[in-house]
Amino acid sequence: HVFWRLICVFVLRSHSTIFFPPSRLARHLQKEAQSQHNNSEFTEDQKKTIAKIATCLELRSAALQSAQSQDEFKLEDLKKLEPILKNILTYNKEFPFDVQPVPLRKILAPGEEEHLEFEEDDEEGGAGAGSPDSFPARVPGTLLPRLPSEPGMTLLTINIEKIGLKDAGQCIDPYITVSVKDLNGIDLTPVQDTPVALRKEDTYVHFNVDIEIQKHIEKLTKGAAIFFEFKHYKPKKRFTSTKCFAFMEMDEIKPGAIVIELYKKPTDFKRKKLQLLTKKPLYLHLHQTLHKE
Repeated sequence: HVFWRLICVFVLRSHSTIFFPPSRLARHLQKEAQSQHNNSEFTEDQKKTIAKIATCLELRSAALQSAQSQDEFKLEDLKKLEPILKNILTYNKEFPFDVQPVPLRKILAPGEEEHLEFEEDDEEGGAGAGSPDSFPARVPGTLLPRLPSEPGMTLLTINIEKIGLKDAGQCIDPYITVSVKDLNGIDLTPVQDTPVALRKEDTYVHFNVDIEIQKHIEKLTKGAAIFFEFKHYKPKKRFTSTKCFAFMEMDEIKPGAIVIELYKKPTDFKRKKLQLLTKKPLYLHLHQTLHKE
């Protein structure tokens, strides 16, 4: 894997944008992460890791171009990516930084123009002061259809109605990642992303989208939980960040409406160190429907 060895060298020598701009490396990695070819040598999990590395490179590029930044991405941080890059085919540890791949966006080299279908040209448009409450039409998320029914088994549909946030109007391209985890944080079903939210209104971001849980309730392991991670795009840093998360445990699976608390990031899938996002009465609003043969 000569290409990956070269990437590692470039990462470690990226003290300035003169040698090899991190943004260019990010673009190459993002292309690989978004590759749809069946003959790709990388698994979907490896592609997610590559996309996260691309996000880190973008942060490094932003730090190089900024005279000062309180949360800049330092060279020392960048060096932590070297062992991941060198062992990308076998790496299975937790990623060292709380970053997310950019959904449905291309990372572009400086000077390139963004021509994305279903998206407005203004990269920082779509939210903020004086902007419309509705978002531009976007490609749908990664929602999956309902599983076939089985006698005596129960399927769950969760309608994500809205989420309450004090700065709801400032969130750009918000969406929610839904996953089902066991007590060790291991996925029990495929992870799903909602489409970008329908609209913003006061202190709420509205979704009104159905999530079909990809396992019969009776087959979920004891202690499992359904997680909802609220994510939004940060144009200045050019990456998507997790703002907060919520979860629902098995004893909360009941027909009808439910509101659940929001917690501070990073997402704690093991549910051991939970911190409420706010003391204000702001929650994730859901509606559950059970289907049983």
